[in-house]
Amino acid sequence: KRAGMAELAVGLTKSVVAGALTKAQAAIEAEGKLRKSAQRDLVFITGEFQMMQAFLSVANEERVKNLVVMAWVRQIRELAFDVEDCIEFVVHLDSKSSDRWRRLLHALAPPCIPTAALPLDEAVDEIEQLKARVEDVSQRNARYSLISDTGSKPVVVEKPQQQQPAAAAVDATAAYNLLLDEERDAAAAKRQQQGDLTQFVTHKQDELQVISVWGTGGDAGTTSLIRKAYTDPEICATFACRAWVKLVHPFDPHEFVRCLMAQFYQRHFYGEEEAGACRDQFYGPAAVGVDVLKKMDAQQDLLGEFKNHVTHKRYLVVLQGLTSMVDWDAIRAFLPDMKNGSWIIVSTQQSEIARLCIGHSSQVLELRQFSAEHSVCAFFKEAPESEETDKASSSNNEMAGGHLFCPQGNGGRPPSNNNILDSATHWVENNPLVGRGSEMSELGKCVANTRYNQHQVCMSVWGIAGVGKSHLVRHLYYDKMLKHRQFEKYSWVNVSQSFSLRDFSWRLLLGFQSESPQSKETMYRRLMGSKSPIQECRELLKKHRCLVIIDDLQSKEQWDSIRDNLVTPSDSLIIAITTESSIAAHCADSEELVYNVRGLQADMASELFQKVHGNQTEVSSEIMQELILKCGGLPKVIVDIADLLNKKVVKRMDTARSINERFIHRLENSPEFDSLRDLFTWMRTYFRTCPDYLKPCIFYMSIFPQDYNIRRRRLVRRWIAEGYSRDTDDKSAEDNGEDFFSKLLDLSIIQQPPQQLVTTASYATRKSFCQVNGFIREYIVSRRMEENLVFELGDSSALTTQRIGRHLTIRRSWIRDKIVFGKIDFSRLRSLTVFGNWESFLISESMKLLRVLDLEDAYGVTDDDVDKMVKLLHRLKFLSLRRCNNIRRLPSSLGDLRQLQSLDVRHTSIVTLPVSITKLQQLQYIRAGRATNIKAEEPSMQCLSVPCRNGHQGGVKMPRGTEKLTALHTLGVVNIGASGGKDLLKELKELTQLRKLGVSGINKKNSKNFFSEISGLGHLESLFVHLDKGNGDCLDGMSLSMKNLQSLKLYGSLQKLPEGIRQLSMITKLDVEMVKLQPSDIVLLGTLPELSILRLKLVEGGHLKFCVIVNNVESSSFEKVSDLVITCSSSLHVTFGLHTMKKLELLRTVCCAGSSVELSGIENRGNVKIQQYVNDQLAH
Repeated sequence: KRAGMAELAVGLTKSVVAGALTKAQAAIEAEGKLRKSAQRDLVFITGEFQMMQAFLSVANEERVKNLVVMAWVRQIRELAFDVEDCIEFVVHLDSKSSDRWRRLLHALAPPCIPTAALPLDEAVDEIEQLKARVEDVSQRNARYSLISDTGSKPVVVEKPQQQQPAAAAVDATAAYNLLLDEERDAAAAKRQQQGDLTQFVTHKQDELQVISVWGTGGDAGTTSLIRKAYTDPEICATFACRAWVKLVHPFDPHEFVRCLMAQFYQRHFYGEEEAGACRDQFYGPAAVGVDVLKKMDAQQDLLGEFKNHVTHKRYLVVLQGLTSMVDWDAIRAFLPDMKNGSWIIVSTQQSEIARLCIGHSSQVLELRQFSAEHSVCAFFKEAPESEETDKASSSNNEMAGGHLFCPQGNGGRPPSNNNILDSATHWVENNPLVGRGSEMSELGKCVANTRYNQHQVCMSVWGIAGVGKSHLVRHLYYDKMLKHRQFEKYSWVNVSQSFSLRDFSWRLLLGFQSESPQSKETMYRRLMGSKSPIQECRELLKKHRCLVIIDDLQSKEQWDSIRDNLVTPSDSLIIAITTESSIAAHCADSEELVYNVRGLQADMASELFQKVHGNQTEVSSEIMQELILKCGGLPKVIVDIADLLNKKVVKRMDTARSINERFIHRLENSPEFDSLRDLFTWMRTYFRTCPDYLKPCIFYMSIFPQDYNIRRRRLVRRWIAEGYSRDTDDKSAEDNGEDFFSKLLDLSIIQQPPQQLVTTASYATRKSFCQVNGFIREYIVSRRMEENLVFELGDSSALTTQRIGRHLTIRRSWIRDKIVFGKIDFSRLRSLTVFGNWESFLISESMKLLRVLDLEDAYGVTDDDVDKMVKLLHRLKFLSLRRCNNIRRLPSSLGDLRQLQSLDVRHTSIVTLPVSITKLQQLQYIRAGRATNIKAEEPSMQCLSVPCRNGHQGGVKMPRGTEKLTALHTLGVVNIGASGGKDLLKELKELTQLRKLGVSGINKKNSKNFFSEISGLGHLESLFVHLDKGNGDCLDGMSLSMKNLQSLKLYGSLQKLPEGIRQLSMITKLDVEMVKLQPSDIVLLGTLPELSILRLKLVEGGHLKFCVIVNNVESSSFEKVSDLVITCSSSLHVTFGLHTMKKLELLRTVCCAGSSVELSGIENRGNVKIQQYVNDQLAH
């Protein structure tokens, strides 16, 4: 855990250092604004930071575990923050204005220095002081030997010892100590005493028992402890078959069976009455060995004899030197569980192997401590609380590869693997698929697509750990086996960490099963005689129609080895399951065959929880819903919590409250959630290995409350202001931010709100809203204070709490306490986010470095408050006053915010932007204007279309000089009529970087000029146009020559669609308000090649027919439309032709009071989801 957070700290520091380097290099280039001495200092700072950056790039896991190194890393990060804060504003200074320098010094001066007006010399001194701090941090490396000259691991100071142990012993001791630390809650009491292996083996149990023995210093002492138990008289008398096998890698099943049978026969020659003479038996005379070999050579059916021994007799087998889980899985196929108390003892030098052989619910017991550096431990399965709770719910009990020999007549137990169909049916019945109906359907379509192209034999499924990938695919696996029967052979293979193609091939062959027990034995005999399992696999996959599932694929190299040696064009299908999107893309034969499994939506998560937990009422619904939200849609977490609450009959409420209050701590440390250990291992691995540019973006998500809808654009603009998303050689900061958003969405770190339905095609488009995954948020919150980045004021904030940090978030629940707020140190604060009520004291003079002020949806903000913000916060890059309804104006001093990049005053009472806004050369994003229905931008189904009541989509008046804002790429909504008409249009023409433009006040007088002027905006991707009332025909015959336009919204009750829409070959989203859609309009829309989302608001009712007729024959139309929304204020009958909208996935109808929508022909579309809203309520 500590190492994982250290890796995250390094990643965050690398991101900050990169930002500081960028700013320092920019300042060096601005020669006219700095004295030569300051130029030299910045060159020095840049060079030092480059060396620090190089160290951070090669820092490995051992290095970051060093506490001294981590302290140094945090100092680098804080210094980088300060350097960036100092330099950033310098680049934008007016060198002729000494006032600007004085303002800079006011911001930089520490509290102990008077902040009176200072000359330029003292500004240069400030940079010199930073240089001195950089030198000091660099010298600490030399003083503490943090980085060696060769770039090797840092020097770790060891305590003096008389004899230095070997490096391997030191590593083993460290691993052992870590292991004991992890197990302190699970088996603390048992570790306090010495264990006896003999007592374990003589303990009576019906099921097959496995115990793993691991020595921290190698085999020393391990063999003797096992040997003592193996030769114990009571054990010798108990087990009819005993064998000790020294394993050789790779595993050879033929030699394994011969070795076992040799020792089984050895006991046969002595007879049962001599079972007590174990030592003599094991070291028997040479004649006995000869007799054993003669019997084995004379045996015609050695395999049959072996099967008879292990299925009808109680056995004890010692496996010495197990080195991989591949070998273990292969061996388990030969040693069945006959419910007769047989035992397997595993001896291994790897703690991970020892643990994995037992499974998730394992305990550890120290058998003997030979020295401070060497102990021998035993891993064993945790005993169940009761028979009722001891259910085979672990994935380890699922049929992953099948056993070769299985018991007959199981009675009430699950069906044997002698009949794979019975086993599959039993699994499906006991492991229902909840909330995954659409995913199952989409996955089935992917499989169906492979049947049309024999060159496509590989597809992939990916998602984060615990999201239910394997569970979903296993349902598909058994569905194909039980219902469709389109494959002849089936095999499910779990990839081990120590991957070997030969081992993988053995497991693949062992996994192939059929309905006939005779064919399984035939397969077994074939394997025993096979010299090349790789060749055997390749021929089998080519000759037969096989379905192969490769679970937990961990690298591209593993796949390359499998593909190059086993995969050939055939009728077989291989599905690879992985947690990495890059691996998934590498495996699949085409992009369409990559499927991403995301977390369950909130309603489906609740359904799953209720299905497992039942209808117990002991836990309040409020706590239950909080728990479900915190699970983040991860089925594994949901099921484990629900299952635990089922067991806590007496203290169920207390348990639920305890988990809710310390969610991550309980799940990560409590032995009751041991099965989640793999999930947390993946979490730590992901945070350690994920790209450094994503780490601050992920941490940043904890600013937002749980279950809170976050606009995508708001999040991306904040990332840009914080410096997390920057311009690169091939992409803008905006595009990079959009990519980050998509990656977090794919990883389920952020999710779509429950109201936004997920469809396959719609995921290709940008999502407008998201929520932080509840589980990820809880994980981040449990760690964020360690890095001193984000802190919040909420329910538990106390008067004595002292906080410092870079980001402050104020919750609705926090009582606005001026005294508590006054005790907080804001000198390093970079962002302030307020939810709920606003108070004037929430802006402080000490917030000199604040970059982001986000007051979206805050209430109580006044014009005077805005004046104060602009006066004190000159470093602002992002200012959002969205939906602060009481704000009527922006101050003229807004022009002093020279670094401002994003200004959002949408849905306020502001109607005019100040003239001084034209001074903001860095401004990229302006959102203004007020809609009649503010809910129009909420992610609810009923508000996806234009409000039913006619209303003016009010824009704001722009001042003269708008053309100076050359960095603008988003502007809207601007009232063209109120802003000067032709003059403003000429100015808009100069804004060549515009990508998104929204205007109102378009009419017959200015429409032609408007479209003519914006036709030269080659980067324009999104256009919003609101027509003045009574001008619904002003677009007739209008040319729309905007070749890159992808989204178009036309509001204002159009009489007819403009013919120019034909020119929009790239349009994917069209949102129009019309009186009535004419047949010619249907033809026009139906031929748009890329249109995928169509939203129509129709004032008049009647008959609407989606059908394009060419030469009296219906033609294919609306070929890519997957999402259709129809809003009507009168009764409407909608008909769909046979060849229209064949890819439609979601149809939503929104009816105002007194109206209705009747649908015909939609039944021909198969799996179309239909949602009908009446008066903003979901009717169906």
